[in-house]
Amino acid sequence: MNAFGGYNRQYRKFTDFQAWESQNWFMGTAQRVSGPWTLALVAGGSLEPFTLDPLGSPQVFQTGETYRNAPLIDFQHPHDLVMHLGADVIRTAGAVQITAGAALVGGPPIGPTAFMHRASAIENPQVPLSHHQLDATHISQGVVHAAVATAGVRIDAALFHGQEPDEQRKDLDVGALDSQAVQFSYTRGYWSAQVSTAWLTHPERLYPTDARRHTASVSWTRTDGDRQLAWTAAFGQNRESHGTFDAWLAEGTWRPSRHGAIYSRAEWLDKDILDAGFHPLGVLHRHRTSRVGAFTLGGVVDVVRGRAGQLGLGADISGYRVPANLRDGYGSPVSVHVFVRYHLRRGDAHAHMH
Repeated sequence: MNAFGGYNRQYRKFTDFQAWESQNWFMGTAQRVSGPWTLALVAGGSLEPFTLDPLGSPQVFQTGETYRNAPLIDFQHPHDLVMHLGADVIRTAGAVQITAGAALVGGPPIGPTAFMHRASAIENPQVPLSHHQLDATHISQGVVHAAVATAGVRIDAALFHGQEPDEQRKDLDVGALDSQAVQFSYTRGYWSAQVSTAWLTHPERLYPTDARRHTASVSWTRTDGDRQLAWTAAFGQNRESHGTFDAWLAEGTWRPSRHGAIYSRAEWLDKDILDAGFHPLGVLHRHRTSRVGAFTLGGVVDVVRGRAGQLGLGADISGYRVPANLRDGYGSPVSVHVFVRYHLRRGDAHAHMH
């Protein structure tokens, strides 16, 4: 479990945004092992439908999904109440591991580990601006997948429902398994890397077109007792009928001791803020792209540590590179967060079936 609660202030030309809010995610797993077979059950969710405004969390340059049938711009949507609900069956045969699974809600093999589970992003309450070019499919409403792994190499393929969830954050929007994804990943020691591609059927509710998503990423994570250093570098690309949109991300978290951590994130990516909106069937045009940049620096100091988890006080600040075609509307924006953060001890979030 990871929960943030605090004050969010977005300074922008003409209009400042502020909110008292909580970003939060939780997940639990249960496993049963019988000889070479393992059954793994996973359930996870978020209370953001109750702790964020229905419009979402203010965030300069963020886009993705809708509110009242209009595209969200400068807001991060609340995540759904149910973010994961599925099961995997794993068979080990010598050095080879074969996995098959299904989920009412889950993540097909696309992109790096979703941001809320990445060690390099664990202390950062802000969703990456590149979320919808890298890992937004982590809450796909219907997934079946199969994988084979050996000697650190894993090949994973999935069928899943490609459309993003609707604005009703408390229900399930399971649909046809109309999209596909393939991922090749490699893990060795502190290193992990992946490349993936996905064919998405009508991913955005306002655009009646398909998309292709390519991603590549590499991560390095080293943990030594209470100390940890983790970083991730990633590239994502959406190829859509109205344009191609690239995103680059680099982020890291350094915990030099048990008392706190420092984190940072840098992004450079394409947005179509100027042309976001509804496209009637058969009416397509190229969107104007805006290449934006963002850099965040923050830190957390733990004030309480115990069997129940970690409670910390944190803050961060973000600055932006504003392209010429958005400068009149945005000026020189700055984002600030001040928050309380709670981590549930990992061992307390898992159960075993006998």
